[in-house]
Amino acid sequence: MAARFLLHHAPNSRSAGSLWLLEEAGADYELSWHSIEAATHKAADYLAINPAGKLPALVDRGPAGDWTGVVVTEAAAISAYVADTLPEARLAPPIGTPARAAYAFWMAYGPGVLEPAMADMAFPRAKEAPARALGWPAFPEAVARVEAALSTGPWLLGAQFTAIDINIGGLLAWVTQWGLFQPGPNIARYLTAIEARPARQAAIRKGAAPA
Repeated sequence: MAARFLLHHAPNSRSAGSLWLLEEAGADYELSWHSIEAATHKAADYLAINPAGKLPALVDRGPAGDWTGVVVTEAAAISAYVADTLPEARLAPPIGTPARAAYAFWMAYGPGVLEPAMADMAFPRAKEAPARALGWPAFPEAVARVEAALSTGPWLLGAQFTAIDINIGGLLAWVTQWGLFQPGPNIARYLTAIEARPARQAAIRKGAAPA
């Protein structure tokens, strides 16, 4: 029987985080390889899966392999979906527990605050936008909130590693590797711990190029 999950993936793309997520979850998955250079993510067969023509996209065939047309796109949505679908992986606090509130906040903080702030930093506007027109602060202020949150534990929710550490940790690792960001002491420790995770290293190996 085919694997439950099919991840549409290209090396050095946002789908790397979703691959890491599946490794952390111990999920039954396989990869459908794409080439950014060849624009396979813009081909008609892929646009039928994700009309936005972006990676990643995750197909869920269901526990028995009999689901059709179940697709999740957007990296944060994939993280939330997998974490809730595979609760035994403990990548999300259970629904109805106090930690779920902070989890929901951080799940939105990555794509809603950190990513647009990072884009503004990397690609500044010709003219600065009015502050009231944006729903996020400048990147140094946005990342300072992460630095402060990490003062109370190794992960954003304290002792428990969760899907939000994949989303936010992966993003911060990327901007650090590209020299766009100099992490403070808490984030530097956080990134070291992230790189040491066996699932992240496995995802890097498996996602580098087709076998």
